[in-house]
Amino acid sequence: MSPVRLLRPAAQQTYEKLFGAVYVCLMANVLLTGSCLPVVVALAVVADPVASWPFFVALSGCCAPALAGVFGVFADGSSRVWRPFWTAYRRAFRASLTAWYGAALVVVVLAVDARAVPALLPLFVSTGVLVVTCALAVILVAATRPVPPRGLVRSCLFLTARRWYLALLNAVVLATVVAVVLLQPVAGLLVACAPLLYVVFGNTRAVVARLP
Repeated sequence: MSPVRLLRPAAQQTYEKLFGAVYVCLMANVLLTGSCLPVVVALAVVADPVASWPFFVALSGCCAPALAGVFGVFADGSSRVWRPFWTAYRRAFRASLTAWYGAALVVVVLAVDARAVPALLPLFVSTGVLVVTCALAVILVAATRPVPPRGLVRSCLFLTARRWYLALLNAVVLATVVAVVLLQPVAGLLVACAPLLYVVFGNTRAVVARLP
């Protein structure tokens, strides 16, 4: 019989990478929660957030630059969190707000039209997914590039439609994030957001990889 090989302990570098990833996720969640504090407080105070959706749509703008900051942390690829977050936050502040509220406006219009014409619901849903994931692509590019290319929205819309399967996956992950945050706002933001948003980050980076 051949001798039984004992499992070798993992190298120290492996543990360092593991704990570094956990630290980055936790700190990214803390910064995201702090940046989205108005939404967190409102979710804790308002009894029925779904019924108060116009208020939350208007208030949710603070999440756009915060999302850009989290993307900046992921793009940095190191164990640093504070500086990459705020660098991306400031860099993408205006572009992220524009993309966020623009997408929110389109989604609200699509929702109203869907109630008026239920037969076209699949068309409205697919258009909404495309618009939201296009906004994510714009926010990612604005957060990670000092000078975004011209025609960014048009390019992101084309690339998102081309890789529709990644857009669909992003929509599912984002819906999961929203559901978790609505059910448990603080726990969802402090624990679940960063790992799920990393999936969105990876998919979106693959979508915009061909941008000049």
